[in-house]
Amino acid sequence: MITLYDYFRSTAAYRVRIVLNLKGIDYRQAGVNLLQNEESSPEYRAINPQGLVPALDLDGHVLQQSLAICEYLDERHPEPALLSDDPLQRAHIRALAQMVACDIHPVNNSRILKYLVSELGVSEAQKLAWYHHWLDEGFRPIEQILQQSASDSEFCCGDRPTLADVCLVPQVFNARRFELDLTPYPTIVRIEQTCLAIDAFERARPENQPDAV
Repeated sequence: MITLYDYFRSTAAYRVRIVLNLKGIDYRQAGVNLLQNEESSPEYRAINPQGLVPALDLDGHVLQQSLAICEYLDERHPEPALLSDDPLQRAHIRALAQMVACDIHPVNNSRILKYLVSELGVSEAQKLAWYHHWLDEGFRPIEQILQQSASDSEFCCGDRPTLADVCLVPQVFNARRFELDLTPYPTIVRIEQTCLAIDAFERARPENQPDAV
């Protein structure tokens, strides 16, 4: 059995849940409570030295980093495909995914927000302003690209979910959680709602996880 080390509100873990569901892969979840610093425990650090979620245990072979995990699962379970056979389209999908996973997410990760407050003395209002700033900085170009490339598409890149959608939907969840005004991003919201109508995305939602509180 595949084990996903998970936290219900982690957007990175959320991505992997979506892919596991889309691929129809059975897995069990092992909760790692980030609010209680369980990611820093010696037991979890022995599993993932980074102390981050997700980690995916495949019969003792542990994978880290959500994008690497998602691409591994796509290679091992090719249908439904998360990437295109066309090299240009494949690069486009990866670019959108990385705009979320490599640009927006790292500066708004929970450990960064904790550091801002606990070590730098940033107020809650300043923390929220930081969060909104980097979401806007990331969502503006994504919205522009999607308006140009996905105006006639149901999803980010065509008529089926890809790795771009897998990354976008969890980030929109976090934007809603931190009360970002999504009015300037109608294409992003439309694609998010289309994805959430799919069972694999619905089952992956944070509120539907066993450790949701």
